Amino acid sequence: MSEEAIRYDASHIQVLEGWEAVRKRPGMYVGSTSERGLRQMVFEIADRAVNDVLAGRGASVDITLTPDGGVCVADDGPGVPIDETEGAGGPGLETLLTQMQAGLGTEGRHDVTLGFCGAGPAIVNALSRRMTAEVRREGVRWAQEYARGVAATPLTEAGMATGSGTTIAFWPDAEIFGSVEFSFDGLEERFRELAFLNQGLEISLTDLRRPDDSRSVRLRFPGGTRDFVDFLDDHTATSAPMDTIVFEREDPRMAGVMEVAFRWCSCHGERVRSFANSRPTVGGTHAVGFRNGMAAAVTAYAREQGVLTPMDPDIGADRIGEGLTAVVSVKLDRPEFEGSTRGVLGNSEVHDCVGQAVQDHLDRWLKEDPERAAAVIDQIVQGARRD
Repeated sequence: MSEEAIRYDASHIQVLEGWEAVRKRPGMYVGSTSERGLRQMVFEIADRAVNDVLAGRGASVDITLTPDGGVCVADDGPGVPIDETEGAGGPGLETLLTQMQAGLGTEGRHDVTLGFCGAGPAIVNALSRRMTAEVRREGVRWAQEYARGVAATPLTEAGMATGSGTTIAFWPDAEIFGSVEFSFDGLEERFRELAFLNQGLEISLTDLRRPDDSRSVRLRFPGGTRDFVDFLDDHTATSAPMDTIVFEREDPRMAGVMEVAFRWCSCHGERVRSFANSRPTVGGTHAVGFRNGMAAAVTAYAREQGVLTPMDPDIGADRIGEGLTAVVSVKLDRPEFEGSTRGVLGNSEVHDCVGQAVQDHLDRWLKEDPERAAAVIDQIVQGARRD
């Protein structure tokens, strides 16, 4: 082996200045340089606006895909602060858009994180060839422009303003992303979830990229998780043997609140969605607790009615899904996720809290409506025996 091959000293260490590290490895911050990464950039910008609405500081969020390939996110909140940020050496707006992980608000049950891992709007700025920001506060309109993560102009007073709010527009850098074509459907899906899970939230999404084929949706669902269950069933069920059971319960043991909606219908398969702090999850203690609570209530009622004999085993949590549509959402003060993608909830106390609440509500419904309860139990038991 040559001397050059084995030599390793400080000259081999590469130092990246400014936003070079982000631009060199963008997938670490937005997940990918494909359409999925572009979608995450929209979420990172919309994050603050959505939380302003949820906190009661605004009424709506508007996202527009513009004809020139950009995205504009506007809200009617109080406007990002424009005064100097202590310790940051610049206006609050500039700090938010140029310093990594500079954010507003606190984490907890009342805040949602839309993006990949809460990287923040400064990451979007670094991966954009251009970004513009407008803030309307106290009757004054302020504006600033950025390029690839750096302020290109000073924060400037740009005239009078009516109302308040913040508008941020960005244009992804084609040097980073192979394509800068956003998926309207992908954005709509995630924003629709948020509107279902947060009843006070109103989001509009508009696509102006093709003047002859523009489209717009307004997402607001006063029925919350009940509306979500209806949407998941998509009116394909020819009959539903039970009403939708919907409940919300706060439980101090898990330092949070649960919102659950479910029903069985004649559809094949199952449609069960779980969320933690409005983030989609692929599983976790809330999802397991939900299934175990369902199985416990169904098994107990089936034995009381003689549908299950003493020789029959309990109905397992994996057997109750045929025809089931459900939304299980928990909002916790201190969520604990497994893995960097935060797709599995790990809070152990959530399992028992959700499981007991589901068991109580389903048990009550089964006893209050014996006729329809019999149809549900028969569907589940017959399905379990076939398996």
